[in-house]
Amino acid sequence: MAEIIKRLPALPAERALRVISGRWKPVILYHLFETPKRLSELKRLIPDISQKVLIQQLREMEEHGLVHREIFRQVPPRVDYSATALGLSLQPVLLALCEWGQRHAAELNELDRIAECVIKPVRAASDHFDGRNRREPHTSLT
Repeated sequence: MAEIIKRLPALPAERALRVISGRWKPVILYHLFETPKRLSELKRLIPDISQKVLIQQLREMEEHGLVHREIFRQVPPRVDYSATALGLSLQPVLLALCEWGQRHAAELNELDRIAECVIKPVRAASDHFDGRNRREPHTSLT
């Protein structure tokens, strides 16, 4: 993780944008906000993403502390992905970006060209993130 962190910009806004940038990261996070998901569930929920890109995006978010990967030792093996407390703290940020995008489209009279926000308020993340417990899976936060 130190290698990834070292490559991030020092400017906080630029750092935040780098961490959440990507076509699929906000959508993947949205699906992990509510409950942990298996890779196959995420692929079914986001049919336009390739398996390779989904795995890559999950790995990047795991390295940045937004997603927790839990491996269950059973036959067959099971892996669940969940949003960490740090990942959950992005809920209001992603919702604000979505709402801003809608306002921007309205200002430019392009509402007919914009999709509905997939990011919706799921639950309050601010109560769960205190800056110390950033890798705690959200299943234990309820």
